[in-house]
Amino acid sequence: MSLFFCFRKLQASVIFVCALSLVTPSLALTADLFSDANALMRHIDRLWRSDSAHSTMTMTVKTRRYTRSMTLENWTKGKEKSLIIIRSPKKDRGIATLKVNENIWNYLPKINRVTKVPPSLMSGAWMGSHFTNDDLVKESTFEDDYDSSITFKGVRDGKKVIEITSIPRENAAVVWGKVVTLIDQDKLVPIQSVYYDEDNTKIRVMSFSRLETHDERLVPMKMTLQPLDKPNESTVVEYQSIEFDIPINDNVFSIKRLKR
Repeated sequence: MSLFFCFRKLQASVIFVCALSLVTPSLALTADLFSDANALMRHIDRLWRSDSAHSTMTMTVKTRRYTRSMTLENWTKGKEKSLIIIRSPKKDRGIATLKVNENIWNYLPKINRVTKVPPSLMSGAWMGSHFTNDDLVKESTFEDDYDSSITFKGVRDGKKVIEITSIPRENAAVVWGKVVTLIDQDKLVPIQSVYYDEDNTKIRVMSFSRLETHDERLVPMKMTLQPLDKPNESTVVEYQSIEFDIPINDNVFSIKRLKR
């Protein structure tokens, strides 16, 4: 799941996001759903998805050297197009990132320059966060790229949960060796996702909180990404507002709009 999906995730893995096609919030809560891991992960995949979305959010990045917060505005259309503009702080205002298909461009208003992110920098951090540029363009989904199975169902820490382990399918274009997702059984929303590398080592944890209902769907409005090799660091994305399935002109996702 991408960071852009996280932002609508939104993600997105971004984010995000995420990766976000219409959601059916009234998805039938049948016995089959609770026993079908792939159906459950398909539901999770689609929580933040829509034909289009507009949102505002804060991103707070904590490292051993500093803590900084940014206010972001994000437009998305399908899985292919997204525009993020930094609205604050003042020193970063106007910095923007445009994603169209597999391509990413950054705009730096202080020097009035647009640059395309080359393949060699795709693993670099996005705006100093713990999300990478690669997170922004990866549009993997559990439905298309993973085989999932239920590995625990019951009460854990006083809450009814379902644990699902997802293994990438052969030839899937994903970087993770395994993803373990904990789902609230009553609300059918994710609580936490743990990402493992191909050596079965835990790499990072994404936690979900602050549930709110928007456009008749219950979604987590706060996501915390924790890199496990840096236990005192984190990136937190928290939505301030979000709208789904709204009219957005394709011109929004252009180099010209990037520079506004």
